Amino acid sequence: MSDKATKPEEKGFFEKVKDAIEDLWDGTKDKAEDLKEAAEDKYDEVTKKAAPAKKTATRKASAVRKSVTAKVDTAASKAKTAAKDTKAMVDTKAKETKAKVADVKAKADAKAKAITDKAKKAADNVKTKADTKAKAVTAKAKRTTAK
Repeated sequence: MSDKATKPEEKGFFEKVKDAIEDLWDGTKDKAEDLKEAAEDKYDEVTKKAAPAKKTATRKASAVRKSVTAKVDTAASKAKTAAKDTKAMVDTKAKETKAKVADVKAKADAKAKAITDKAKKAADNVKTKADTKAKAVTAKAKRTTAK
């Protein structure tokens, strides 16, 4: 006969813990797979619902982008036009001012020349009178000394 017992062997403490952990692990794995499938289904569902909204948003964004671009271009062209107009106005004012300055300068030169001519005539007149008087005094002195 054999020495072996007919009873099944009892599991030890660590084997029982090992079995419990395996059961927990298998349950957790199954639950994780179920959650993964549920998440995939939900993702597909949300993607299907969001696709039309995304297309609409994309269309609206394109329209807004075009509108903004057009407004920016319009504003830029208005700014360029305003700058050109301002420059033209400044150039015109500068030309007018230069013309006025040139006119004033010409008038001042003419007046200075007139005053200079008048002063020269007056000086020549005084000189002539002085020469005449000097000649008269000299002549008179000569007559007085000749006597």
